[in-house]
Amino acid sequence: MDIALTPSAASRIKTLCAEHTAKMVRLSVDGGGCSGFQYVFGFADDPASDDRVFERDGAKLVVDDVSLPLIDGSTLDYVDNLSGAHFKVINPNAQSSCGCGTSFSVG
Repeated sequence: MDIALTPSAASRIKTLCAEHTAKMVRLSVDGGGCSGFQYVFGFADDPASDDRVFERDGAKLVVDDVSLPLIDGSTLDYVDNLSGAHFKVINPNAQSSCGCGTSFSVG
């Protein structure tokens, strides 16, 4: 199972971790949102025993083993444009997603 980080996402993760004195960003999936599941971002200092850590250019993203199958093969990007700045999960497992891109459904 794998999650890819774009250079933009890696750069933003490093900036956020420095600002919040954290070692890594945590991405998890919770039930809810307008499409069934939603992406949740937070910080972590150490991975739990059931976590996987993905790294690029010194930036670390941690994902728990319950969330990982729902986002396996995804790419995490960081977008900064006229509509705002945010992390964007490009998830090949999502059959549909909401307009804001924070929730999704799987088949």
